[in-house]
Amino acid sequence: MSELGFNVRLDADFDDAVARVTAALKQEGFGVLTEIDVRATLKQKLDVDFRPYKILGACNPPFAHRVLSAAPEVGLLLPCNVTVAANEAGGVDVAIIDPLVMFQVVNNDAVKPIAQAVREKLLRVAANLQG
Repeated sequence: MSELGFNVRLDADFDDAVARVTAALKQEGFGVLTEIDVRATLKQKLDVDFRPYKILGACNPPFAHRVLSAAPEVGLLLPCNVTVAANEAGGVDVAIIDPLVMFQVVNNDAVKPIAQAVREKLLRVAANLQG
């Protein structure tokens, strides 16, 4: 675990890892709303080569509704980001944001139990990827 979230190293090729991460998120009720291909974007905008790297914007609609109802400003922090990045060893590193860290900046007591529940789901995603 890093300061920002949970890390998992997969022995897989990049596209398979993205598919595994997406499936593991789905098992816990998350859909991927956004998919940013950092490699393609950097190539197009800056003409630089970068390793395969995607940012997945994961959302669990019931929890998103709960947290936005409690604190509408939290929309600035959504969705929960998950990065999938090729590493030098030939595998893939997955990083999942920790909602408790992300929502520390929100001064609203109603948000913490929601963030804790989402954290538990995302920890299960990480465990499923390792399993």
